[in-house]
Amino acid sequence: MKVAIIHYWLVGMRGGEKVIEALCEMYPQADIFTHVYVPEMVSDRIRQHRIIPTFINSLPRASKMYKTYLPLMPLALEQLDLRGYDLIISSESGPSKGIIAPSEALHVCYCHTPMRYIWNMYHDYRNGAGRVARLMMPPLTHYLRTWDVTSAARVDSFVANSATVARRIHRYYGAPSVVIHPPVDTGAFSIAAPSELDEYYLMAGELVSYKRPDLAVRAFNEMKLELVVIGGGEMLDEIRRLAGPTVTVLGSQPFDVLKQHYARCRALVFPGEEDFGMVPVEAMASGRPVVAFGRGGATETVAIGLSGAFFAEQSVEAISSAVRSLADIEIDPEKIAAHAHQFGRDQFFQKMRAHIDGLLAAR
Repeated sequence: MKVAIIHYWLVGMRGGEKVIEALCEMYPQADIFTHVYVPEMVSDRIRQHRIIPTFINSLPRASKMYKTYLPLMPLALEQLDLRGYDLIISSESGPSKGIIAPSEALHVCYCHTPMRYIWNMYHDYRNGAGRVARLMMPPLTHYLRTWDVTSAARVDSFVANSATVARRIHRYYGAPSVVIHPPVDTGAFSIAAPSELDEYYLMAGELVSYKRPDLAVRAFNEMKLELVVIGGGEMLDEIRRLAGPTVTVLGSQPFDVLKQHYARCRALVFPGEEDFGMVPVEAMASGRPVVAFGRGGATETVAIGLSGAFFAEQSVEAISSAVRSLADIEIDPEKIAAHAHQFGRDQFFQKMRAHIDGLLAAR
């Protein structure tokens, strides 16, 4: 079977790229198509595949400014020649599903979320843009929404990474979907011995505005509790300036360092709304509880009273109250880790294979 995987851009290793790695493991013969490809920023497993970029890759400074070329990406996708492929899997969060598939091919879209910058977070992105971008965004995003809805009809089956995203797919595309959570390598994490546990809380992940890391830092400044922040991103300098004496900002760190902090922290603090959110699952796989905003994918992975607590609004006061509420929860690292394993790689492989094989058999 000839397989094509379409991914929006390969410029780093975040949650979407972890899904691509798993799909590469499922289909080692697959070719990968993408808008922008920076080889040194992706894993060896992905680099082992034949990777074909669209013309976006050859535009000036595409490796850094790829999002500025968003209006050209629908055109770029429709130029891809996918004749001869039997199975096409698009990985959607940026534009990827809008390819023109051969009539005999099966097109499955694994949707991390409909493009958040034109749908559910459009006003956040526009308000944070510069003056020229704010003027240009309304007509450009109107065109992109029209194309995005039209291209949804080119998909034979949507797979959503969470029930939250399934609701968005229904809202924006009017399409049904099945929910298959993304593969978290829960086996890569371990539980620390009681003597190795520390008193600090942890916040990990990319430091960008919609994840609201500033709220967590302000809350821990006020509570005068220790917080360690791991992650890079556009807000790194701002978070460093905001950090008080009890907040340590480490920036980006190797995976081994992150694993150690997951295992030793008192709890993970997760102040943003994510489509799924692998970070809370990784913390729980390390036996540690999570304090999370009670919206988005975290509501499907964090179990109240077993593996963490929620706060109902994104505010300093709500975060502080939820952190204090952990004192009322009996923390059992073994039970928390067992809960996390239901979101592991094996479950992803089993469910994706069953879904795709069923669709292929039906055809």
